[in-house]
Amino acid sequence: MVVRMIVQNLASFGVMGAVLFLSAGTFHWPGAWVYLVVMIGLGLASGLLLARHDPGLLKERLGSPVQKAQTTADKVVTSVLFVLIFGWLALMGLDAVRFGWSAVPVWAQVIGLLSLLLSIWIVFRTMRENSFAAPVVKIQKDRGHRVITTGPYGYVRHPMYFGALFFFIGTSLVLGSWWGLAFTLVFATLLCIRIPIEERALRAGLEGYDAYAARVRYRLIPLIW
Repeated sequence: MVVRMIVQNLASFGVMGAVLFLSAGTFHWPGAWVYLVVMIGLGLASGLLLARHDPGLLKERLGSPVQKAQTTADKVVTSVLFVLIFGWLALMGLDAVRFGWSAVPVWAQVIGLLSLLLSIWIVFRTMRENSFAAPVVKIQKDRGHRVITTGPYGYVRHPMYFGALFFFIGTSLVLGSWWGLAFTLVFATLLCIRIPIEERALRAGLEGYDAYAARVRYRLIPLIW
């Protein structure tokens, strides 16, 4: 499974790198190289830690983004999300390098890198707290799925999505694209669409989720929504 994780990580970011550099029309893009090296390194480190502490979750995370047990609505949203992500990467290559529409200062790129690191920390902290944090919406009865209320789940009901917001922001800034940053509003909207889909499944199939949702009011962003 560790070998599979390494191969999948390298393949995923290899494809992302290909989209970035092809759209940019050059390999001379320092921001993209920094981004890919950081993300590959952190992805491998997180995967190795999961393999050691929670191999069951790692197996789930390595699964297909579209699965049989997944709700139909979530299949649609997930498919749209994946298509948009690659379109977003291509847009940033065109914006930041090929046409040079954006001029993002170095200090903003540094903020973007810090945002990426924060995102990875939030996501990993969420996975360490919740062994059922699968990439798709489904009830994992075979793994004894239960409601998680501790750690980041004490603040928002979907902390991994909260972390994803910093990922989209950080990626755009590191790659130097203001248009990419504006596009993150689309991803935020998709997350807001996916959350009710996920919560319907959790309320229907997970005992105690209604009580948890009543206690933790905020879904995505503390004190806002």
